[in-house]
Amino acid sequence: MEFTYDITMFKDTFEHNFTWISGFLRNVTRFSDKAALFDPLKGREWTYKELNADCNRFANALKKAGVGKNDLVLYQLLNSFEFVMCYLAPQKLGAINSPANYNLAAGETAKLLDHNTPKVYVYDTEVTDMAVRALSLAKHKPQTVIAVDFKEDSQIPDGHIRFSDFVADSPADEPVRDDRPHIYDEVTRLFTSGTTSLPKGAPINNINEVLSAHDVMMHFPLSPIDITMNMTPWFHRGGLHSGGLTPTLYAGAKAIILRVFNPKTCLEYAEKYKITFLIGVPAVLGLLASRQENHPYDLSHLNGIITMGAPLEKAACIRFQNMLTPHIFNGYGTTESFWNTFLRPYDLPKMSGAAGRACTDDDVRLVKVYDDRKAEPDDLVPDDGHSVGEIIISSPSKSTFTYYNNPEMSEQKFYKGFMYTGDLGTWDGNHYVTVSGRKDDMIVSSGENIYPSQIEEVLNEFDKVEESIVTAVPDKTRGEVIVAYIIKNDESLTIKELHDYCAAHPDLSKYKCPRYYKFITEMPLTATGKKQHYIMKEQAKKDLENGLLLRRDAK
Repeated sequence: MEFTYDITMFKDTFEHNFTWISGFLRNVTRFSDKAALFDPLKGREWTYKELNADCNRFANALKKAGVGKNDLVLYQLLNSFEFVMCYLAPQKLGAINSPANYNLAAGETAKLLDHNTPKVYVYDTEVTDMAVRALSLAKHKPQTVIAVDFKEDSQIPDGHIRFSDFVADSPADEPVRDDRPHIYDEVTRLFTSGTTSLPKGAPINNINEVLSAHDVMMHFPLSPIDITMNMTPWFHRGGLHSGGLTPTLYAGAKAIILRVFNPKTCLEYAEKYKITFLIGVPAVLGLLASRQENHPYDLSHLNGIITMGAPLEKAACIRFQNMLTPHIFNGYGTTESFWNTFLRPYDLPKMSGAAGRACTDDDVRLVKVYDDRKAEPDDLVPDDGHSVGEIIISSPSKSTFTYYNNPEMSEQKFYKGFMYTGDLGTWDGNHYVTVSGRKDDMIVSSGENIYPSQIEEVLNEFDKVEESIVTAVPDKTRGEVIVAYIIKNDESLTIKELHDYCAAHPDLSKYKCPRYYKFITEMPLTATGKKQHYIMKEQAKKDLENGLLLRRDAK
């Protein structure tokens, strides 16, 4: 390939220096004594210089433990200082940081360990029982297992290392890498729900990290004078990248650690610490608004509240604007590609319910839906606000267009530079997208993506169950909650037995356990024998309204 100029220095500099950790280190220099992180529960603040020194201690300890290029550090932690360390330190070694949901069941975590083969596994002592069981179930045994003890007085299992002991006496000097970083290096691996109990690994490279930070900085906008607090767990893409560690520390701003969500605590922090951006799902905002109505706090410092994970309905939007701040934002996207459409305050409340227009660097389209193949990226449905199509996303700045070690799902989801989301929707003449449903049967509950097939597989293993079909009903707090319809194999089967069985199953997280059950004698099937989940979803709404669904605590 011929160029009109000498590209040598640009290519070398761009490919090896344009990394997220380089941006963070620039802030360590220019904002050395500026606050970067604050933990209200421990009453401790870190400047950029202090945060970097602690990060170096952890990085040097990891290096001493043998962590290097492309090794994986898998961690299941609540939002905490140690989470920040697990995100930052591996990037200094050319390793991969990989936050996972701490609510996973032991069997699910074991599958993550086996599929991703981490060299280091870090867990919070609040989930010790789950972590110990997962390690016993997994074939892969991490070389180093680290326990993060928030209270610093928990009993640590034999063979595990307390985080504070692991970094003790480790030097604060910048670790020396054995290789040169590259923009295509995988630095973060996030997990998104799969149809089985094995989540799909979404690799995120240096380019994705930098440009995800840029995306937030220009859409909020976010600057060094801002103070952010994410009200959701950081292990989600929305938690990490939407006002979380990735944009905040790259912008030179300050992050407040919220370990566990509580509306009273959030509002107290917002007032006391003069937070400028809050981030959370619509259900969280609803709880904030209810608290604010009865116990108002000073939220005048807020520049915005950003919500993701579910549509923002008009009535809710107006309520949030009146009770919390007029500056409400709403994003739509995926784990694989961050957010890809956006509604800004000037769009709301008029465009409430819509997902928004494509973000600045993204291409979002609606294509026709076929039973036997993907539509081509240019096979568009009319932008008339009525014709339904599948939402596809091209986001090269924020996506690697693949899954880790999963070619079958990669081929299914990615095609010609687009991700085929499985979401159905419409778009109007101004290309505002509205999500109307799913091609598949995925359930979204409290921001978590849940596939019925995984729960059905677990239920069908129970010897008293002949067959099951799982769907969801609307819920004000969680968005949706799970309903299981059961055909009995044994007439003595009770709801309590089903609940106890699901709660104890190693492959079923608590948030995936059905909240309602109903016994049935027939299953809605297609002519080829496939379950018709959409029929049961409509039936479940009627059954809920008529009081025919039994709660899981029923006798």
